[in-house]
Formats: sequence, C-alpha cells, structure tokens
Amino acid sequence: MPLPVTIDDVRAAAATIEGAVHRTPCLPSRTLSAITGVDVWIKYENLQHTASFKERGARNFLAALGDTETRAGVVAASAGNHAQGVAHHARLLGIPATVVMPTATPFAKITRAELEGATVVLAGDDFAAAHARAERLAADAGAILVPAFDDPRIIAGQGTIGLELIEQVPDLDTVVVPVGGGGLIAGIAVAIKALAPAVQIVGVQSETHPAFAVAMGHRVAPNNEPTTIAEGIAVKAPGVLPLAIARELVDDIVVVREETIEEAITRYLEIEKSVVEGAGAASLAAAIEQPEHFADERCALIVSGGNIDLRVLSSVVLRALARSGRLVRYRFEIPDLPGQLAKVAELIGTAGGNIVDVEHHRDRPGVPLRETVLEMSVETRDAAHAAAIKDALRAGGFEPTPQ
Repeated sequence: MPLPVTIDDVRAAAATIEGAVHRTPCLPSRTLSAITGVDVWIKYENLQHTASFKERGARNFLAALGDTETRAGVVAASAGNHAQGVAHHARLLGIPATVVMPTATPFAKITRAELEGATVVLAGDDFAAAHARAERLAADAGAILVPAFDDPRIIAGQGTIGLELIEQVPDLDTVVVPVGGGGLIAGIAVAIKALAPAVQIVGVQSETHPAFAVAMGHRVAPNNEPTTIAEGIAVKAPGVLPLAIARELVDDIVVVREETIEEAITRYLEIEKSVVEGAGAASLAAAIEQPEHFADERCALIVSGGNIDLRVLSSVVLRALARSGRLVRYRFEIPDLPGQLAKVAELIGTAGGNIVDVEHHRDRPGVPLRETVLEMSVETRDAAHAAAIKDALRAGGFEPTPQ
C-alpha cells in the first residue's frame, strides 16, 4: 500500500516554505559527544522564529488554502508550538486565527501566540481536550481546522528537516526524533528513507507518555506521573497517518526518564548555550540515558523546540545543580550565641563554598531553648567538593544535615 506522504510531497513542501521558514543549522558538539560517547550533531529547530519546527507544517498547510477558506479563518489545537506556528504564518498570510491550548500550557507559549495576533482559548487538561474544543469552534465558525500532526501537508512540511539533514550531515547514521503525535518523525522518515535508506530513524518519548511506543508494539507502560517536563510530546494517541508511516519507515522508539530530560535541558543550556524545552531535549536524553543504543554512530539529534517557561527552566536548573552536588542545602542546630553564624560562614568560605541563602529560626517546634536552627544553600564545584565542605564543618564543631 502506498504511503500517504512521499518524497515528492516533501520536496514540494520545501519549495512552498522556502523563504518563510528558516533553514536551521545542524552542528556537531564535541563536548556532548564526549559525554555520551555518541557522535552528536544538533539540528537547532529552536532557532525558528517561533522557536519550534511546527512552523514548517503550518506554513505548508496554510499556503495551500483557497480564498474562501482563507476568509473563513483557521482554528488550531496545540500544547503550544503548533499554535504559535499557525498564529505566526496565519498573520503573515492575512488569515484570521484562533488557537486552543490546554490550561497548563507554559505562559511563554500563550504569550507568543497572542503577540502573533491569534485569539487564544485555554481549554482542558491535555491536547485531546483542547483538540475537542478546537473542533467545536471550527464547526461553529465554519473555519478550517489546522491539524497538529495528522495531515499529509503537515507531515510533508515537517519532513523538510530530513532534506536539510541529508545535505548538512556527512555520513549520517541515525536521526533521533522527539515523538508526540508523530508528524515530525513521519515526515523526517519519508525524506531520509527515500534519500538514504540505511540511516536509522529512532523516536523518543517520555516514559510518562509513551503512547506512540505502545502503538508501535513496544511493551511500555506509563509510570502514572500526571505531568511531564516534555508537554510538547505529551499526546495520548498518535496520529493515524504518522503511525502508518512510522510502522513502515521508523526503526525504533525508545522511552526516557523525566529526570534525564531535565538533565538534557541543563546540558544544552550549560554546554551549548541554547535554551531547549523538554520535548526538544528528549533526543539528547536518549543519547545520555541509552548511549549503547547509538554507540559509534553519527547521530543527528532533533531539538524540536525552545519554548520553556522561565520559572520551569529555573526549577530545572536548580534541581540539576542539586542532583550533581553543585547546590547543597544544609540544616544545623547551633548555640544561640553571638558569632556562631560567622563561624559557620567562615568554615564554608575557607573550604571554597559560596553561600547562596541563609535562614535563621529560633521558634521551630522541638528546638531547645538557647539553640537555633540554621538552614543555608551552598554552591559547590561538585559532589566531592560538597563532601569536603561537610567534613570541614564537622571538624569545626558543627554537624550539618543535608536537606
């Protein structure tokens, strides 16, 4: 049976979106390669105008609308990135747009869609609920519903990434792709397998939302976490067309832990100086968590987007620092006497630690009279340095309890 999207469709999409969507760089990373043991090349789709690959499919879909459809306007449902892509290109093409997002969508994505001139509606706890609301809105207004992933034009638009990869990465072995509804991996697979059939296509999902992996026959059960840092790929069911293409062309789907996705976000920020959202970091998370899967291979990791709420990013960074031992929180019970806090600070400073914050409590339940509770966060170089600081505090007569 012929596939619903062909290489000719992808090439036509490339011609359609040329000049309206960035041809993003794909660059090697020596540091991430050394960390993972994988020859890492990074495809920076977070450098699109709306910081996501979703612009490609949105532009290809909207550019094909006729005058009557254009006047009727469009409606889209999205966890955020598809909404932004639709909003941006609808504005450029003069098409009225309404976008429906789940209520938990990061503020950055909501604000960006509004700045593009779209009407934003928040509805439901997930993509499925938002999509149901978008269908009703489109039907009531006689508008065109722009699918997030289950449409040949959308898939073909996303597949233009594959065309670029073939030109940008010599001797490519594997492409690692974040997977939600499947439009991205389906489009890339169509392009890559047509031009370089030996290249492996591997999808990545969070272990909390492995719907595509399950549909592909993997015996993976969600870990029942209600939320995910990778909300952009938190889709309950894959698209019908993407799944049909994936069954023919995708070589494997892997799942990764939420903690590893957080680590990947911080690696991109610290090493590549690049802001990457959870979904976009999933491909690097796969290389970090399962390097044996890609050993001795030249891998293109798709950074699908960079729209992460700043409060979430701050929390991710602090959690990563704590896990690596570079930010340690101590609790002491010390005599309530002059100079005790200064002694603790001097011991930490002499050992090379940097005190980030201090809390001093005399009224905590259970604290003896004439004693006080001291809590502080200390920045260190690494876990070994944190252990050395703790030893210095003990030698100085203080017994810190890690928090």
